[in-house]
Amino acid sequence: MLPLNAETLRHLPDGLAVPSYDRGALSTGIVHFGVGGFHRAHQAMYLDRLMNEGKALDWAICGVGVMPADRRMQQVLDAQDGLYTLVVKAPDGTLDARVIGSIKEYLFAPDDPEAVIEKMASPEVRIVSLTVTEGGYNFNAVTGEFMAGNKDIQHDLAQPGLPRTTFGLITAAVQRRRERGLPPFTIMSCDNIQGNGDAARRSFVAFASLRGDDLASYVESSVLFPNSMVDRITPVTTDDDRAEVAKHFGIEDGWPVVCEPFTQWALEDSFGNGRPPWEDAGVQVVPDVEPYELMKLRLLNASHQALCYFGYLSGYRLVHDVTRDPVFAKFLLTYMEKEAEPTLEPVPGIDLREYQHQLIDRFSNAQVKDTVARLCAESSDRIPKWLLPVIRHNLDAGGDILLSTAVVASWARYAEGVDEQGEPIEIVDGLRDKLTAAARRQHENPVAFIEDREVFGDLIESERFVSAYRSVLASLHSRGAKATLDALVSGSL
Repeated sequence: MLPLNAETLRHLPDGLAVPSYDRGALSTGIVHFGVGGFHRAHQAMYLDRLMNEGKALDWAICGVGVMPADRRMQQVLDAQDGLYTLVVKAPDGTLDARVIGSIKEYLFAPDDPEAVIEKMASPEVRIVSLTVTEGGYNFNAVTGEFMAGNKDIQHDLAQPGLPRTTFGLITAAVQRRRERGLPPFTIMSCDNIQGNGDAARRSFVAFASLRGDDLASYVESSVLFPNSMVDRITPVTTDDDRAEVAKHFGIEDGWPVVCEPFTQWALEDSFGNGRPPWEDAGVQVVPDVEPYELMKLRLLNASHQALCYFGYLSGYRLVHDVTRDPVFAKFLLTYMEKEAEPTLEPVPGIDLREYQHQLIDRFSNAQVKDTVARLCAESSDRIPKWLLPVIRHNLDAGGDILLSTAVVASWARYAEGVDEQGEPIEIVDGLRDKLTAAARRQHENPVAFIEDREVFGDLIESERFVSAYRSVLASLHSRGAKATLDALVSGSL
């Protein structure tokens, strides 16, 4: 069994594609925060595709880890010289694998924050990109305000030379480049947030303003934050995935990435210091990303939430098993057509009905083995950004809200932390304790869960929303998830 690293690269089996470029000739042009499975199946893959065409060799990635859990990624990528296997799994079981070489180096910020700052301050770095999750931008989902009281934010303000957060690290590098007379890098968000570039700008300007100097005005006027829409289903890597790579390709890869064949990236062409020719690798470089991102957030991402809580409560643990159930498929398609699509403007080059059916096919890919539990995690970050805007739009427009409201009720039932067989549910959410406490009060107070204005804003004041919510929640408690879903699909609820 060959360990995957730079020395073994030329000895790998013929059936496994490897970088055709000289990795020793690469120079770092991008610093990326949040090197997880998605980044490695998406942005790093697009760069590798360009590099195999002899392009973008001065745009290699330096990954950065900020969270304690990122140490393992550092250890694996250091041992493998930044290399990893990307395995694309088609629905028919076909595997298309290649070794990705676009990550040149990796820094773990808690070990040496100065090294991270200095890397970003180097002239060759022209883009700093982010996949730090929806919650990583530190703003209140309802009010949009930057949460200045966060203890790590307060630490970074008190000790700017030893930052702990993405904000502290990147802002320090912006300041250093400014002092050295270097142009600012572009900050490129690749997270599932509507207007992710705009959201990043708000958060970084807000953080900089807390410093009490003039850096905030410099960030606002001089740093560009392109919006983007990113899409590729990438489940968490499992030991079975590692074993499969070893079996099929004869290599030992500590952290391969598995993904679906579909990939999409719509990117606003707003860069202040150059960029790779991503359009040559299939990226849609467009003047306005908003139609694409709203399509994805309200159809794909919101549908993930629509299936996961009902699915888990119905006993399903893998996503493809949920969407292969005809009742679930009908529920999702009806939600998309009747409630989500009316909130969207036309999307250039996209047939929305065809896209909706394509989503069901993608979710049904049994080879990917995406888990329902993954989709249920961090709901308090996801639901307010992906689903609640659909409800609010349709409340204002007089449109249908029953199915999207049912998703909220299914989340509330799931958040009780006990399934329909009395078994505990592991709730993974930054607001877990508060949400679970509220959910467990709803037998006595049916609206306890949605009274939380931090999550739901003023929706509790909408009689139409509250009425639909209470009806679905009562059915979930009395009849269970599957019977409730049957009633919703048949129109009898």
